[in-house]
Amino acid sequence: MDWDKLRIFHAVADAGSLTHAGDALHLSQSAVSRQIRALEEMLDTTLFHRHARGLILTEQGELLFDATRAMAQRLETATARIRDSEDEVFGELRVTTTTGFGTLWLAPRLPALYAKYPDLKIDLMLEERVLDLPMREADLAIRMKEPSQADLIRKRLMSVNMRLYATPEYLKARGTPQKLEDLSQHRLVCQHSGVPQAAAGATLVQMLMSYNIPSTLTVNNYFGVLQAVLNHLGIGVLPDYVTEDFANLVRVLPEVESHEIPVFLAYPEELRHSKRVSAFRDFVLEEIFANRRKLRDDRPV
Repeated sequence: MDWDKLRIFHAVADAGSLTHAGDALHLSQSAVSRQIRALEEMLDTTLFHRHARGLILTEQGELLFDATRAMAQRLETATARIRDSEDEVFGELRVTTTTGFGTLWLAPRLPALYAKYPDLKIDLMLEERVLDLPMREADLAIRMKEPSQADLIRKRLMSVNMRLYATPEYLKARGTPQKLEDLSQHRLVCQHSGVPQAAAGATLVQMLMSYNIPSTLTVNNYFGVLQAVLNHLGIGVLPDYVTEDFANLVRVLPEVESHEIPVFLAYPEELRHSKRVSAFRDFVLEEIFANRRKLRDDRPV
């Protein structure tokens, strides 16, 4: 099999266009077209349906694209490992986590990581969908439950509890609830039940909703919940780590909270020796330990 033809085929399949693939490969459209025709002749099959709006893979083309995509991912992994030097941390690191944790906990701490490793390039992918680490959809993940995928190195970072918070302004205007039944006089702001979330958080919201709450605002991530709470819209169900950076929030009904939600960091076994992964992992752990020390030092004696 001609590796150069496969490389060009992969670029065309990925771009869906001879022109765009040529631009990416610095080849003319005619040169790309000749290579694709030669590959089809060699395989004695048609790899693309030609349409005025672009190219669509045939069934045989899909099979070949699956193979070249896996090859590209393996090559990317090998390249990353080769480029990891003994003493320097540089290059791209793709990190995935939930929108809430990524925006409220991780992103505010990244300046310290970049100050230490200025040549690091982080691609932060914030979504509730669990990306496939073994297939290299991301290099490293921080998730609110233990990953179930095989061939992963995983480490439990900390635990999170979902609690109730509001601003002093909201409580001054609407009153501070003293018992769960008092929530019937308030608006509840929480994550929408239809989006993926930790079971413990969903269970807490379900329990709160049983208290005849007249008005609600649901959002598909905790960043949105926090913004609504900060704008005095109601009492929010939020992860406890938000109080680290928003100390003005008041905890409501302190006896009410979810069960513990574990937070795990995970990455593929093949990236065990990656300097970028090690630097990011150690940075996150240092931030967590520093926060624990601060909480311990600030605790009244």
